[in-house]
Amino acid sequence: MKKPTNVDEYILNNEKWQEGLVYLRELMLSTGLEETIKWMFPTYMLKGKNVVALCAFKDYFGIWFFQGGTLLDELKVLTNAQEGKTKAMRQWRFKSIKEVNQDQVITYVMEAIQNQKDGNIIKPSTTRKTPKPLIIPIELQEVFDENQLVLQHFNEFSLSNKRDFADFISNAKRQATKEKRLEKIIPMILQGEGLNDKYKK
Repeated sequence: MKKPTNVDEYILNNEKWQEGLVYLRELMLSTGLEETIKWMFPTYMLKGKNVVALCAFKDYFGIWFFQGGTLLDELKVLTNAQEGKTKAMRQWRFKSIKEVNQDQVITYVMEAIQNQKDGNIIKPSTTRKTPKPLIIPIELQEVFDENQLVLQHFNEFSLSNKRDFADFISNAKRQATKEKRLEKIIPMILQGEGLNDKYKK
């Protein structure tokens, strides 16, 4: 998928779920959160901190809660995409706009906002036991710290693929080059595409 430059473009690019995404967007904006586009996804922030994001995939659309692990989830609707690995991030999936209950969604989002205000958060961790430590360059670590969605997808890769991404950033000598390379690999990470996959086929 072409990398969207704004939320309108993201919604247009996901024709199958347009109606649902438009509705969720209206609900997000009604909460007073700040809208932006981050790592290909419509993201809603509170004072620069990510709270929720909208997403659309082949079989569903939904809401990412960056600190979903802190939510009460009384309706038991939240999914941990990587049980045992992802501590904070949770997803609420919908397969039809009819499944979106306005009051329920707003209740969950407002709880997420309050948790952010109260500092009730789970800090991400990239600690993994490997024979040889995987050295994550600071530029990539900053992305992980800000967006657990990228970290989650990164953790799905093999160790060799992780090293490819890390070395690709570390080996750049100029900061501008590092930033340009980050822009290249973040969409690849989110789409599950290894840096050198095209050479391995």
